[in-house]
Amino acid sequence: MLTTLTTDYTDTCASDLAWALGREPLPALAVLDLELDGATLQLRLLGASHQVLLSESDGYCSETVACIPGSRTPLPLGVSKQVGNWDYEFAARVERLSEAAFAGRAQELLALVADHPNGLAGTFPGSPYAFTALLAQREGNGQVSWRTWHAYPQEGQLVVTRTRVGMRVPAAV
Repeated sequence: MLTTLTTDYTDTCASDLAWALGREPLPALAVLDLELDGATLQLRLLGASHQVLLSESDGYCSETVACIPGSRTPLPLGVSKQVGNWDYEFAARVERLSEAAFAGRAQELLALVADHPNGLAGTFPGSPYAFTALLAQREGNGQVSWRTWHAYPQEGQLVVTRTRVGMRVPAAV
């Protein structure tokens, strides 16, 4: 699903993004509710980027990647933690692209997410390439995963994240 977000472009630059686990649901500009083989997933576009809410019979997980006022937790390159009975893995990277490459990559990603039943993308006013996009799936091993893209055309930067959440496998004794 592709939507135009009716808000000011809040994220000023890629380095303003912060990461948080366990936040309460924040006001969303667009929401996509998904049911993925027993997992309820809510993809949320915020004026300041994204939030994903995951719930299953085994627990609940909330991930926020956004410009969070007062947050001192910058966007990490990687996180691996236990969240209840789940293993949570997060990775982020910043792609720096030329203006032409950025436009092509933006068009490709928006087309991919807009036409995908588990995808949500929102463009911000002012630039067709200022967007946040999310794409979720249930993997064969029972994990739920999602990818996100946060575009900063004025900087030629694309912040890409990948998250996987799945049941913790007990260590062999």
